[in-house]
Amino acid sequence: MLIDSYGRVVDYLRVSVTERCNFRCRYCMPEEGIENLGHQSVLSYEEMFEFIKICLDNGVTKIRLTGGEPLVRSGIENFIAMINGYKPGLDLAMTTNGFLLAKKAQALKDAGLKRLNISLDSLDPKKANFLARKDVLEHVLEGIKTACELGFGVKLNTVALKGVNDAELVELMDFAKSCNAQIRYIEFMENSHASGELKGLRKDDILGIICQKYNLKEITKSPNSPSSLFKLEDGYKFGIIDPHKHDFCATCNRLRLSAEGLLIPCLYYEDGKSIREAMRAGDIKKACEILREVIANKPEKNKWENDGKGEISSRAFYQTGG
Repeated sequence: MLIDSYGRVVDYLRVSVTERCNFRCRYCMPEEGIENLGHQSVLSYEEMFEFIKICLDNGVTKIRLTGGEPLVRSGIENFIAMINGYKPGLDLAMTTNGFLLAKKAQALKDAGLKRLNISLDSLDPKKANFLARKDVLEHVLEGIKTACELGFGVKLNTVALKGVNDAELVELMDFAKSCNAQIRYIEFMENSHASGELKGLRKDDILGIICQKYNLKEITKSPNSPSSLFKLEDGYKFGIIDPHKHDFCATCNRLRLSAEGLLIPCLYYEDGKSIREAMRAGDIKKACEILREVIANKPEKNKWENDGKGEISSRAFYQTGG
């Protein structure tokens, strides 16, 4: 079992399989994109898998594959099958922008993937194009439809932005309801790679908009969940991920592995330590030591607290998958 210095059990590993992405979302990445990591800089699937086995053997029960965009890395379904074969009952999930999902969903399902979080920031093609800097909506909606038809557990992630999609928040919820998917509104997380023109909505702003149509109440969230949970009168549940609140980190059980082998204890890229050389040398003992050290140094809180008066992160979401 992995326990940090604040008594939190760390049993959830997020693995960024690539920094590359086929979108250029304004809240995540500069318009010109990023410099691709060289082949030698990125962990192979086999190297990632060997480290994942260490984590699973030490009490990790949930793996989420992220990016960048995980579906742009070839062979992702084979990687999923490797993990699922090692521990078939594992909670194995993926976060994706959905653009390539319709074509790959069946292979992902066959490989053992169980759940999908799919980004959907707008139902307006022009707004979706503005945010992603690409014509994406038709492909994303097709991916969502296919995922739901195949029986994946589906959540839709919406970054709530003032003057961009705030007028659509109820419509997006109604769409999620029609898909039997849970929507989670995400407070915009300030970072130096995001467009300076964006302004996010806070939880109270989002709830104020939802309450114009629906009556709702806050309910007890699942242990370790990053989102506040709410229920409508018809029983539909939705979430708000609000990292600026004071207790967001109190039950954090997450650890992140970047594509280049940086093991990250928090959302901040600067706090990581690399396991790449240890894994390439086959030094499992050293990798275990690094894992224990990173867990021990996991910070108590992130830096987005204090009602948005915290620091602006210089880490990039495409490096650790948010």
